[in-house]
Amino acid sequence: MSIRVLRPRRLIAFCGPGASREGRTLLQKYLFIALGGALGSIARYWVGSTIAGRMGTKFPYGTFVINITACIIIGFSITYLGKRVELNPAWRFLIPVGFVGAYSTFSTYEWETLSTLRSGAFALAALYAVGSLILGLAATWCGAVLAESLS
Repeated sequence: MSIRVLRPRRLIAFCGPGASREGRTLLQKYLFIALGGALGSIARYWVGSTIAGRMGTKFPYGTFVINITACIIIGFSITYLGKRVELNPAWRFLIPVGFVGAYSTFSTYEWETLSTLRSGAFALAALYAVGSLILGLAATWCGAVLAESLS
């Protein structure tokens, strides 16, 4: 999937009466991603705060539950929507890209690792999984150190 940057004049042309079919389809994708993203971010806040309120914050239970449920949602939705060609393709943008993308990116990491494993590239999957974990933790630490040095 490629990402296209839209200039304001071009985006307005997508909405008008003379808009091309391609333009309307592209705009529809962005709208479904935005709708899914809004719903996913609201769900993330609600699930996280509800669980933290019930179980406390000593362990990040809310984030843990969000990441695991996002893995279930992305695994189910990509597999199900991939096999149901009769469904509107917009669902592929609404659920796995928009909703799950805002709900959790951990699930995308897990899906990509699983896809790489399924393709038989075990070493590459291991490199991606371990590299993401270690470099992600190191990058988070570097960001925190940078923020502390600026404070």
